[in-house]
Amino acid sequence: MAGKCSFGKRCKFLHQWFVSDDFTMLAQLAGHEKKAITGHEENKAITGIAFPMGSNKLYSGSKDGTLQVWDCQTGKSAADMCTPSCVISEGPWVVAGINKSVKAWNIQTHNELSLSGPSGLVYALAVEKEMLFAGAQDGSILVWKFVAATNGFEPAAALKGHSASVLTLVVGNKILYSGSMDSTIRLWALETLQCIYTLTDHTSPVMSVLCWDQFLLSCSLDKTIKVWAKTESGKLEVTYTKQEEHGLLALSGMPDAQGKPVLLCSCNDNTVHLYDLPSFKERGKICAKGETRAIHTAPGGLFFTGDGNGELKVWKWNEQSPEAATTIQQ
Repeated sequence: MAGKCSFGKRCKFLHQWFVSDDFTMLAQLAGHEKKAITGHEENKAITGIAFPMGSNKLYSGSKDGTLQVWDCQTGKSAADMCTPSCVISEGPWVVAGINKSVKAWNIQTHNELSLSGPSGLVYALAVEKEMLFAGAQDGSILVWKFVAATNGFEPAAALKGHSASVLTLVVGNKILYSGSMDSTIRLWALETLQCIYTLTDHTSPVMSVLCWDQFLLSCSLDKTIKVWAKTESGKLEVTYTKQEEHGLLALSGMPDAQGKPVLLCSCNDNTVHLYDLPSFKERGKICAKGETRAIHTAPGGLFFTGDGNGELKVWKWNEQSPEAATTIQQ
């Protein structure tokens, strides 16, 4: 991993960066080559990945100051000069969170929008029912509504409640879930945009939340993955806690080639673990030269990882089956 193997290409271990027989690496994309200087260190960490439905373009944002647009046929990329802290796609829109703003591109009409209002960096984005949500550095969540007449977004609300930065957002079961640096997860009703409950079981920043069927999964720097389910009273409670040796950074999930659910979670020891659900039996591990903060799943059994060294890797489950064509909400 340090790149100091004296055997080089003759090494019997072939310098594989993953351990599994169930998936393979299809490509490693090198495009985030611009080096942004932060203090005395080069910073080119990948902060977000998006693969719009029906598009042949892959988007990756990085702290190197670029949003790379990859052609899936040729592997070549072009760059838009911005420094996204997160990237998502919904329909024809690719949306990136940057400092004090959200940028949106319509890949069909080539319309470009800049939405002002956030205080500091935008760490998380989510879209649901023509509403765009942005989690900001000051703990607020800004809401815009899509207006068809102008093909744009208009400010709708600002959700207040978190006492520190909002790091992750996800929508499921008519609820917006927000995880924060303040170690809490807040539940917001989509119809009223009011906070209806606050989960306080984590003891460190909540880095990622994921909806899967009727369950909520969350991970934190407190070295735990928690699985939440509704009780008879309708409230969410922890039904299982998975302890890890290191702090956790990101969650994603998808079916494998046989349609079995698999959870992907990255740790701050530069690894990504893949677990069967609900058993949490390990299916494989991916190593990187830096922390993997960006994981994205796509139809066709594809998934993508982006690490702190600016390396974007494309993976695919072996023996692809039709069941793997349906990914879960991130």
